[in-house]
Amino acid sequence: MSEEMHEPGDALVSQLRLVEDQPLDERARAYVQLHEELRARLEGGDAASSRS
Repeated sequence: MSEEMHEPGDALVSQLRLVEDQPLDERARAYVQLHEELRARLEGGDAASSRS
């Protein structure tokens, strides 16, 4: 079994690690962008599930 199984949160953890390595002002902007992306996904998921 050479292929590694990835958990759903692995991409998020990777993004957070990249953000944490940035200087403070860039980190703040990156967190705002990440927040907006997550909000859009969650709201999009709510809209898709209510249509079913």
